[in-house]
Amino acid sequence: MHRTYSMRQTRAPTASQIQSPPPPPSTTKSGRFFGKGRIGHALRHKTGGAFGPDLAKKLSQLVKMEKNVMRSMELVAKERMDVAQQLSLWGEATDEDVSDITDKIGVLIYEIGELEDQYVDRYDQYRITLKSIRNIEASVQPSRERKQKITDHIAQLKYKEPNSPKIVVLEQELVRAEAESLVAEAQLSNITREKVKAAYTYQFDALRELSEKIAIIAGYGKHLLDLIDDAPVTPGETRPAYDGYEASKAIIQDCEDALTNWISSNAAVKPKLSTRSRNLSQRRRNTIHAREEGHDLSHQDAPMHDGGSWTARRQHDDAESEAEDGFEDQRASALSDDHGANGNQDRGRAHVEVMAS
Repeated sequence: MHRTYSMRQTRAPTASQIQSPPPPPSTTKSGRFFGKGRIGHALRHKTGGAFGPDLAKKLSQLVKMEKNVMRSMELVAKERMDVAQQLSLWGEATDEDVSDITDKIGVLIYEIGELEDQYVDRYDQYRITLKSIRNIEASVQPSRERKQKITDHIAQLKYKEPNSPKIVVLEQELVRAEAESLVAEAQLSNITREKVKAAYTYQFDALRELSEKIAIIAGYGKHLLDLIDDAPVTPGETRPAYDGYEASKAIIQDCEDALTNWISSNAAVKPKLSTRSRNLSQRRRNTIHAREEGHDLSHQDAPMHDGGSWTARRQHDDAESEAEDGFEDQRASALSDDHGANGNQDRGRAHVEVMAS
C-alpha cells in the first residue's frame, strides 16, 4: 500500500518560493502565555485598544483581532492534517479501491493543511506591516498634545495676564511645535499609504496562492474519485480486482508537480475590470503619476518588496505578549511656566517607541 502523509519527501523549494522567498514562522506559533484556548482570544479582543495613545487605539485593536484570526487559522490547519491522517487510518480496513483512494485523498487533505499553515506565516507579515503604521501613529500623538498644550497655555495667559512677557515666548514655542507637527503629520500620511499598500499586497498575494493551490488539489482529488468503481453489485457478486494503484500514484505525482511549478503569473483566475472601471482607475493612476513627477519622497521610508522585505522574527518576537499590548507610555514634556519663560523645553520630536502587540 502506498502510504504517505506528505507529497514531498524531500522538501525542495517550489517555483513560487524561489520567486518569492517564504517569510519566517509566524509569531503566533510560539510563546503562548494563555495556551490555545479562548482566554487569549477574549483578552486580546478586549484589551487590544486599551493601552497607548488615543491616535493608535483603533489600529491597535485591529492588530490584536488579526492575531486572533491567525490563531484560529493555525488551529484549522493542524486539525485538517489530523483529519487527513484519520481518514487514511479508517480507509485501511476497507476494500482495496476505497483503501487506496482514501489514503491518497488523505495525502491531498494533509497538503491543504500544510498550505494553510504556510499561509499563516505570510499573514503574519501583513499584520506586522500594520503594526508599523500603529507605531508611527503613536509617535505622532505627543507632538499633537504638545501643540495643544501650548495653545491652551497661551489662551489661559491672555485671559489672566494679557500683558505677560511669557506670551511672546510661548507663541514662539507654538510656531516651532506647529512646524514639528506638520513634519510628523506628513510622515504619518506618507508612511500610512505605503504600508497599507504593502500590507494588503502581502495578504492578497498569499490568499491568491493559497486559493489557487487548493483549487488545484481539489481538481486532482476529483480525478482520484473516478478510480472508485461505484457500480452496484448484487448479493454474492464479487467486484473485479482493483488495479488503480499506479494510476492513483501518478495522479498524486501530477498534483505535486502542479503545486511545485505554480507561480503567480500562471494563475488561472484573472480579475477582469469593466471598461468603465478600467478607465476610471487609469485616470486615477495618471493623477497619481503626475503628482509623483514633482515630488521625490523616497528618502522618507525604505521601499518594500515582496521577497526581500520579510520582517525577521527576532526583531519583534521578544516584544510579543499574550497578556496585554505592550504599549510604552508616551511621555510628552510638561510645559511649565518656568520652562516657557526660559525657553529650555525639549523641542525635539518624541522618540518612536516600538510597541508590541
